Amino acid sequence: MPKLSVIVPFYNVQQYAPDTLKSLRLNAQRDFEFVLVDDHSKDETPAILERAAEELSDVAQVRYIRHEKNGGLATARNTGLDAAQGEYLTFLDGDDWLAPGYFAELVAAIEGLGVDFVRTDHVQATARARSVSRVPIGRRWEALNPRAAILPADRSTSVDYAFAWAGAYHRRLLDQGLLHFTDGLRTAEDRPWIWKLHREAESFAVVSLLGVFYRRGVASSLTQIGDVRQLDFIRAFDQVIEETAKDPDADRLLPKAVRTYCAIIAHHVSDEDKWEPSVYRQLRARSAAAIQRLPQDMLGDVLETMDLHRSSKLRRLRRRITTAKAAA
Repeated sequence: MPKLSVIVPFYNVQQYAPDTLKSLRLNAQRDFEFVLVDDHSKDETPAILERAAEELSDVAQVRYIRHEKNGGLATARNTGLDAAQGEYLTFLDGDDWLAPGYFAELVAAIEGLGVDFVRTDHVQATARARSVSRVPIGRRWEALNPRAAILPADRSTSVDYAFAWAGAYHRRLLDQGLLHFTDGLRTAEDRPWIWKLHREAESFAVVSLLGVFYRRGVASSLTQIGDVRQLDFIRAFDQVIEETAKDPDADRLLPKAVRTYCAIIAHHVSDEDKWEPSVYRQLRARSAAAIQRLPQDMLGDVLETMDLHRSSKLRRLRRRITTAKAAA
C-alpha cells in the first residue's frame, strides 16, 4: 500500500500542467502514488500527462486516467479517489503547484498527530504577487473536535476554509464514505464536502505548513467565468442545508449554514458585471427561491445581524418571491 495518494485532476491546463508536474517530481517518493486524472481536456494536456506519467514512474507510483467525457472537478476527484490505494490521501489541482518536500512534511504531521485529517495554510499566487491564506483556527499541532470547529456562526471558521487540497486525510475516512464529492458539481464542490467532514469525522488538527501554491486569476477557472455552471453553488449549499438540518445538533449548526449561504448569495448578486445577462437573471431568480427554502426564523436572525449592504440585497430577493406570490 502506498503511504500517500495524491489525486490531481486536469482540464485544459496545458499552460500550467508542466509546473504542477515538476512540483510533483520534487515531492516524489517511492511509496507515494500520483493519480493523474484528465477530465477530457481538448488541448495538449493529455499528451503532457502521458509523457509525465512515464517520467514520474521512475520516482513514484503513477496512475493516469482519462475521462471519455468531461464531468467537472468533483467527478474527476471521485475518479481519483476510486483508484487511489494510499494509507493517506490528498489533492492538488492541475494548475497549482507545491514547494519541494512538502508532502513528506504533510505525511509526518498527520502520522505524528494520529488524527483523521489535518488542515494546512496555503499561498495564494496572483501573477507575481504572493499572500498567505491561513486556516481560521488559532490552535495548532493538537487534536481537535471537527464538530466544534464549525462554530461560531458569526465568524469565519474551518468550514469556510473549504479547499480540499489544503490538508491530508486518513484512508479510514474514504472507507466511511466521507471523502467523495457530490458528483457533477461544477463549482462549490468543496462546500458540502467540508461540512460533511466536520460533522462526521472524529478528530482533526491544523498544522502550520506552507506548501501549496494556489494560482488565482486563471482565465479558464470557473471562479473567473460568470456562466451557468457557477450557479451550481446553489445546489451545493442546498445540500449543506439539507444534510445539516438532519444532524442531531441542527439547532446549533444550522444557523451557521444559513448565514454562510446568505453571504455567498449576497456576494454573487453584488457582482453583476461578472455574469452573462441571462445568467444573472437566473442567478437572481434561483437565489430568491433558495432564500424562501431556508428556515425563515433563522433567516430573519441572519438578516438582522448582517451588515446593511448584504442584508438589503437579500431582503430585496426575499420580497421578490413574496410579491410574486401575492400577485398570483
